[in-house]
Amino acid sequence: MKVSIISTENFKVDGGAMYGVIPKSMWSKVYPADEKNMCNLANRCLLIETDNKRILVDTGIGDKHNAKFLSHIYVNGDGNLYKSLTKAGLTTDDITDVVFTHLHWDHCAGATHYNADKTNIELTFPRATHWVSKAQWEWANNKNTREKAAFQDENLIPLKESGMLRFIENNGWLFPDIEVRLFNGHTIGMISLIIHGKNNTLAVPCDLIPSFTHIPLTWIAAYDIQPLVLLNEKTAFLQEACQKKWILFFEHDINVECCTLQQTAKGIEAKDIITLSSVRL
Repeated sequence: MKVSIISTENFKVDGGAMYGVIPKSMWSKVYPADEKNMCNLANRCLLIETDNKRILVDTGIGDKHNAKFLSHIYVNGDGNLYKSLTKAGLTTDDITDVVFTHLHWDHCAGATHYNADKTNIELTFPRATHWVSKAQWEWANNKNTREKAAFQDENLIPLKESGMLRFIENNGWLFPDIEVRLFNGHTIGMISLIIHGKNNTLAVPCDLIPSFTHIPLTWIAAYDIQPLVLLNEKTAFLQEACQKKWILFFEHDINVECCTLQQTAKGIEAKDIITLSSVRL
């Protein structure tokens, strides 16, 4: 089994939203903001290659958004979904499965694109089975006021109409050696993945722990719809990850791809910062 990064784009979000109640005097020391108080985030997708599967975890922002929308998120960097796939020696037809951690636009919008004359929206990965938790799908399609802007019909409707959408209902094994867990603190039915290799285990906490700087328990984003639920989920996740020596993979940290953990007198903290390419599964 091989894992690698498919870099899409960087984008910016308000630092206060990213760190919630944590004062700027604290978070800005570890994740500086620009003059507009915006933090630059990565948008890393994970490619998992097995003997007969090429699995893409999340798909990035994509290219369907209009100029007004893009003006609020300041897309930047050299990352591009298609170029990154080409660099990996793949085309969109080679992807067998797409796993959405959840359906917020920054994680799923790249799964669809406009056709040549922009009269229809099509699947970016036409041969792939697309997986999402049933709870998240139902939540996203019955929009609440808090998350309404994050769930966009142009991302959801083409998936529903494609016939290529499948639902995950419980924690368990989605593929051999690939485990999924459901969490409800960030949004209802968000999926984290645990990839069990012969040598190491790689965990993808997604927005449960969106960056290296969110490892401290109380560093919780204002985006999270149930912060106390997330606190409990995060506590249990980090305890298990530390005990079992999982390596964490961060989708949104512009500086850090992966890290290991250690138990200290102050609690669980990061130990070693490493790159994904150095991880041997």
